Amino acid sequence: MSFVQVTLHDATVHHFERGVTLGHIAAHVYPNGRSSEGKTIVGATCNGTPVELSTSLKADATIQFIDAFSTEGLERIRHTAAHILAQALQRIYGTQQVKLGIGPVIEDGFYYDVDVAAPISTEDFAGIEAEMQRIIASDYPLVRRRVTREEALARFAMVHDHLKRELIADIPADVPLTIYEQGEFFDLCRGLHVPSTGHVKAFKLLSVAGAYWRGDVKKPMLQRIYGTAFATTEQLHEHLTFLEEAKKRDHRKLGKELKLFAFASEVGQGLPLWLPRGAKLRRIMERYIIDLEEKLGYDHVYTPVLGSVELYKISGHWEHYQENMFPQMPMDNESLILRPMNCPHHMMVYKSEMRSYRDLPVRIAEMGTMHRYELSGSLTGLHRVRAMTLNDGHIFCRADQIKTEFQRVIALIERVYADFGITQYRYRLSYRDPQNTEKYFPDDEMWETSQRMLKEVVEELGLEYYEAIGEAAFYGPKVDVQIVTALRKEETLSTAQLDFLLPQRFELEYVASDGTKQRPVVIHRSVISTMERMTAFLLENFAGALPAWLCPVQVIVIPVSDKFLDYAEVVTQRCLQQQLRAETEVRNEKLGYKIREAQGQRIPYMFVVGAAEQEAQTVSVRQRGVGDQGTMTIDDAVAHIRATLEGKGNPN
Repeated sequence: MSFVQVTLHDATVHHFERGVTLGHIAAHVYPNGRSSEGKTIVGATCNGTPVELSTSLKADATIQFIDAFSTEGLERIRHTAAHILAQALQRIYGTQQVKLGIGPVIEDGFYYDVDVAAPISTEDFAGIEAEMQRIIASDYPLVRRRVTREEALARFAMVHDHLKRELIADIPADVPLTIYEQGEFFDLCRGLHVPSTGHVKAFKLLSVAGAYWRGDVKKPMLQRIYGTAFATTEQLHEHLTFLEEAKKRDHRKLGKELKLFAFASEVGQGLPLWLPRGAKLRRIMERYIIDLEEKLGYDHVYTPVLGSVELYKISGHWEHYQENMFPQMPMDNESLILRPMNCPHHMMVYKSEMRSYRDLPVRIAEMGTMHRYELSGSLTGLHRVRAMTLNDGHIFCRADQIKTEFQRVIALIERVYADFGITQYRYRLSYRDPQNTEKYFPDDEMWETSQRMLKEVVEELGLEYYEAIGEAAFYGPKVDVQIVTALRKEETLSTAQLDFLLPQRFELEYVASDGTKQRPVVIHRSVISTMERMTAFLLENFAGALPAWLCPVQVIVIPVSDKFLDYAEVVTQRCLQQQLRAETEVRNEKLGYKIREAQGQRIPYMFVVGAAEQEAQTVSVRQRGVGDQGTMTIDDAVAHIRATLEGKGNPN
């Protein structure tokens, strides 16, 4: 009899008969199916490679078991839940009526794309979930079978699934094919899964949406059913509670409630309309950052939203980002495109005159509107749009000025974050992937120099950071400021990029102290991202209750009845004269309704006026989140608010 030696993660060594499965080993080491921490075992790694418990050992190996609470374990649970969903759909609607697309694991859950004649809505979820529960209760083992291409095509031909047959046809001939079976159900799949359907303890279907097959607008629209699954019911309930809170913070919902922005199909997808209050919020942010940048030595410019294709060929963007640009517009003897980024225009601003070393650094900034060709399925409120305005800037400097200018950019970012109340963020050093020769400009010396400089700057500033390979721009490394949104998504809000390449491609020069012509270095930087993304972040971060200095309306003056409208307007005008953004509530509604409306609009201050206030020339003050602040004279109330706003949004 032949044996294999098994070394576990705790360094204990065991011997088993050759061909033993990992499931058998787990049952021997942990007879109750749980690890020493009491967690259910759902998989393993064998010599560092993720495998399933059905894997048999032919040689000595080091094994680490995976439990249901780990990231890897949750992914297996969710992957199996996607298969259970597909099996339930085939049972309900008929095996030959449900064509299966793909069912991958995604962040916090899974989905399955299906082609089924019957439209599926959330009202159908209860019935689908009930069938899924029956499949889970049956505890079907998931059986992995290696098949030939011909066998795979034949099996899916039997159920008339043209989607799977298309996938099989596109898989390279040297890639092995596997089918997973559970009960009567089978699916083309690479794995990995839990041992049986009974290991899926807690799941929930969440939503349904349309999705083009394989992301191609020329292919059929399928129904995409989203769900999630967790190791325990408690974890699931916690996640569902978070999702309910996330719905309240969804910037799309808040934008509509607060009358900030809207979308209209007649205008076009991904093209937001800034409503009066939204436009006011945007102007507040624009004026704030422009005033601050000008105080710090930036010259603001205006450049066209169009550019020639030749401009982007020079910069290299045409080669690297053409798929993200709108189609060319032939005109006269050139082709124009809506600009997808502002930096080529700023290169030409610098090049508009010869510069001396004494002129450097030259700091150019712009609220630059850009257009990106985003697929309709990827458009998400203001987070991802087709037209956006970036707080853009480019610093043209000498090599000996790089560190100082980078330090100034970081200081600017931290000043802005303090003013906006942003406290949760971290720095990421984004480097090139040297193996990705298509994405990055091939100049090892340039990359090594720029990446070393960037790291030195961050370390000299004492900033905590982490490194990310493959996140650099095609022309240079960057420092990204990563924020975690209220919806638990990590995004890049600010960035500063070091660029030796574009000055070379655009042949930028300055006259050095010795009279020779030298190339400047460019620092690309954006502090508050696009107006669209920043607005979305702020709305979600503050659940719509923006800091008072940012609010489009800071004070709403509410008369208790129409008899006091004239006095309310006097109070409003006094506020406006003192640079407070104020409005009068003119609707003929009951006082309680008007107060609730103001609360729903997240307005920081309410001034309620009636007979007593008019007689004494006072206002009754209510503050958001605090409540009744008592009665004050108009001037005292205004002074009180201005004191709370002192320094906020002021670049001085």
